[in-house]
Amino acid sequence: MVALCQFLPGPASSQVGLALGARRAGPLGAAAAWIGFTLPSAALMILAGWGALAFGTDAPATQLAIHGLKLVAVAVVAQAVRQMAERLAGDARHATILVAAATVALTVPGLTGQLSAIGLGALAGLIAGRLRGGETSGPAPATGPLTIRVPMPVGLALLTVLVILLAAPLVVAVPEGLRVADAAFRAGSLVFGGGHVVLPLLEADTVQTGIVARDTFLAGYGLAQAMPGPLFTFAAFLGTAAPVPGGILGGALALVAIFLPSTLILFGALPFWDRLRAWSSARSALDGINAAVVGLLVAVLYDPVATAAIHAPRDLAAALVAYLLLQVWKVPPWVVVLSYGLAGAAIGAVRGL
Repeated sequence: MVALCQFLPGPASSQVGLALGARRAGPLGAAAAWIGFTLPSAALMILAGWGALAFGTDAPATQLAIHGLKLVAVAVVAQAVRQMAERLAGDARHATILVAAATVALTVPGLTGQLSAIGLGALAGLIAGRLRGGETSGPAPATGPLTIRVPMPVGLALLTVLVILLAAPLVVAVPEGLRVADAAFRAGSLVFGGGHVVLPLLEADTVQTGIVARDTFLAGYGLAQAMPGPLFTFAAFLGTAAPVPGGILGGALALVAIFLPSTLILFGALPFWDRLRAWSSARSALDGINAAVVGLLVAVLYDPVATAAIHAPRDLAAALVAYLLLQVWKVPPWVVVLSYGLAGAAIGAVRGL
């Protein structure tokens, strides 16, 4: 199950939970497993988004609390870049793909640059695999039955639904109230390599299009580090904090939308898993994609994360301290997030006196 979910796009942890639930009790078991794994984080993120929508961010204490969260986000993304680069781009070929993808993402704006970087990563990984004689840098595919029976017509139908939903915005204009959900759906379809990779995809479709303010986006991302459960529930915060439809409805729509593609992909791929795990070319392309998405994260570390948070030497120092606490001292992320947020709020309250 883990081998399959690491091979496919989407959040591997959530997909493994879905597979376990389906193996135990069919579709209802999958739904129960997803709710159990996702609900705590989603409820907290919707509550945080509602607070941002209801109370605003104009007060000095709130602004400095948000600034503290943005500084933590710099450290968190830097930590993710290091860990993912060691795991997914540890040799010369994949490090080159990483740098090339970061260059493309920094040079070509918006989603076009990100998709181009992923496509180039897949092509480069395929070429690298051919040069190595079909070998891949990742682990060998697992063998053995999954004991989850999905008929091939059902799998094809699920994949067809995915393609239709992805292509629909090219034909029909997305209603204003579904723009965040649409962004979440497309981001959930393209994520490889870990939950942090969803950041550039969501940022391109929400911040750069003016749906969500950059400060709100980065504050929510910082809060997401303190939450239990999958990082994908950050979409619930964005849906709640967006002006339309906003609130619990907007958060719920975005939450379902970001997890729906990985669900369709997982159960759509199950009938073809035996062929997929033996397809060396696909695994080589995935190696390249994984290196490329680390490059995307490098680009995001610069803009918008660092550019929005670091305005003075003291900001850089504070971000370095947060990185030290997370990477070296292994302080739990929620402790660092809350400490920086509360420190910013306290400084703002003192200045406001």
